[in-house]
Amino acid sequence: MYLMIAEDDLDDRLLLKDALEENNFSSSDTQFAGNGEELITLLSTADQLPDLIMLDLNMPKKDGREALKEIRGNREWKHIPIIIFTTSNDEKDIKYSYREGGNTFITKPARFSDLVDTLGTLKTYWFEKAALAS
Repeated sequence: MYLMIAEDDLDDRLLLKDALEENNFSSSDTQFAGNGEELITLLSTADQLPDLIMLDLNMPKKDGREALKEIRGNREWKHIPIIIFTTSNDEKDIKYSYREGGNTFITKPARFSDLVDTLGTLKTYWFEKAALAS
């Protein structure tokens, strides 16, 4: 299971790393990008495509909305499941994310224990229950 996460906030990245470790994700199976531009570069140069992308919407340079459109417009990447994982709970963002090909929209939990639980649920569903294309 290989995961790419686009998240610009360093504190959120550290919390995500800790919550992933709590759910037995190996740090070697997780790669972070600081914005959508970095994410696209990582995808373009990757030896192995991720099994799943977690994408924040509000980032500098290229935001998550632009990155989502670009990924879904690319033949080689459009099959990769994308979880929108953002602080937004705006109905416009939710509708946009699904309309442009996001697979799941989750508003980031405020408490660390809820983040651990949410990532555990995502791990169970996406890496243990769902069939993923390689």
